[in-house]
Amino acid sequence: MKPINTPHPAEALVLSKISQSVRDLAAQVKLIAFDVDGILTDGSLWYGEHGELMKRFCALDGHGLKMLQQAGVRVVLITGREGDILSRRAADLGLADVFQNVRDKIGVLSQLATDMGLGLENIAFMGDDIIDLPAMQKCGFSISVPNAPLYVQQTAHWVTSLPGGSGAVRECTDLIMAAQGTLSGFFTPGRLTGAVIQ
Repeated sequence: MKPINTPHPAEALVLSKISQSVRDLAAQVKLIAFDVDGILTDGSLWYGEHGELMKRFCALDGHGLKMLQQAGVRVVLITGREGDILSRRAADLGLADVFQNVRDKIGVLSQLATDMGLGLENIAFMGDDIIDLPAMQKCGFSISVPNAPLYVQQTAHWVTSLPGGSGAVRECTDLIMAAQGTLSGFFTPGRLTGAVIQ
């Protein structure tokens, strides 16, 4: 008799309020791209009196991105802005694929799909504004956040419960790993090798 494939309790919890159609889309993801402002951050741009720019990132999101990479999903950052802050954050997280000052995000994703031999159905994109809509409309799995405009949320296959910059990315990474059955592996001692910089 074939054993029943029972999900790990953490995976079952993550998936408990997720529709089967969204689970199926998340299970196909081989590459995911994230917008930055409004997704990895809350969208705030803090300027000092001398013009310096600061952004706040969420440690939970950072840990989720590291786990997702270790689970075998390629992680890409694509932003319409440009700056050293993102380069530093990406380096902290071990993210090599960072595309800044990009207006045509689906163009970048289409090229990555070709390079990796993937179809767009294997690519996910998480965005929150008009510039993100073409990528969200063409990728296999599109995600947004509750602080995005309603017309952007309506384009997404799934909207996180947490806002951008405050755990939304971690919600997304946990969903993908749970749908693919890889989240459970991180409950094994020693799974995360090396220093974890969040």
